[in-house]
Amino acid sequence: MKASAARAFSEPVHLPIVVGVDGSEPSLRAVEWAADEAALRGASLRLVYASLWERYEGASVANDLGKPSEEAMAQDIAETAEWRARRRQPGVKITTEILPEEPEYSLIRESRSALAMVLGCRGRSGVTEALLGSVSVTVAGHAHCPVMVLRGSHDNQARSGALGRIVLGVSEKPTHSAATRFAIEEALLHGVPLEAVRAWRRPVHEPRAHPPPDFVRGYPQLVGEPAHLQERQAAETLEEALRDIPASLQVHRRTIEGFARDALLGVAREADLLVVGARRREGHFGLQLGRVAHGVLHHAACPVAVVPERV
Repeated sequence: MKASAARAFSEPVHLPIVVGVDGSEPSLRAVEWAADEAALRGASLRLVYASLWERYEGASVANDLGKPSEEAMAQDIAETAEWRARRRQPGVKITTEILPEEPEYSLIRESRSALAMVLGCRGRSGVTEALLGSVSVTVAGHAHCPVMVLRGSHDNQARSGALGRIVLGVSEKPTHSAATRFAIEEALLHGVPLEAVRAWRRPVHEPRAHPPPDFVRGYPQLVGEPAHLQERQAAETLEEALRDIPASLQVHRRTIEGFARDALLGVAREADLLVVGARRREGHFGLQLGRVAHGVLHHAACPVAVVPERV
């Protein structure tokens, strides 16, 4: 599927895809992934290194090159990231920026004028990927654009579109969902099917086998089949979310009994990308991820896209 087929859903392509780099191999894999995305969208690539990361990541002192060690290291990191991006996608326009700031603040600010942001799942500290780095969590919880965190592919190879499907977690309020639009766009760009998932759970208390007549008249749909009601509501939510999808896009709808996080983690084991929404409330300054997005960011076996949903 050509990129132009998806542009009806996207932000203006003059905005860049931003990558947070820190010299680690996961961040360089994120650069390659982002270069592929930029090429598909006809967008530019902006590589951002926040130099104060070194105070927290414990990197070794740079060789004596006649510059302060941190400055030399920052320049080397930026140049290496640019080289990896150009090698991956020579036709993509690339800019680099070295900022003397905390990475969380600089990347959140960059997200205001970005098409999307791509991050590796861990930094130079070597913290296990099972525990997502604090920078990735903070940025995903506050960014103004979709944030893609590259979990999975532990051989450090960028594998954009290798498995052939995009998974979407459908929320309780699917109408005009930015996450749904983003997932549709990704599926169209990569020419792969979209798998939309809505989890449901049985009521905590099953109705009595012989409820009073008033109860039966008031709630006939609950008699004998409360689980079926919940599953039907999940299916209706899926239909509402997908009612405006392009006819050319192949879509698989799945309703799964259980917790949303567990359902999505199971389906996404063999996916190229898992897309979830995160509600953003104006004037609220705390982490705005939600339990489902937070859970899949920490445990998914594939890259995760967290898409802001304005409420």
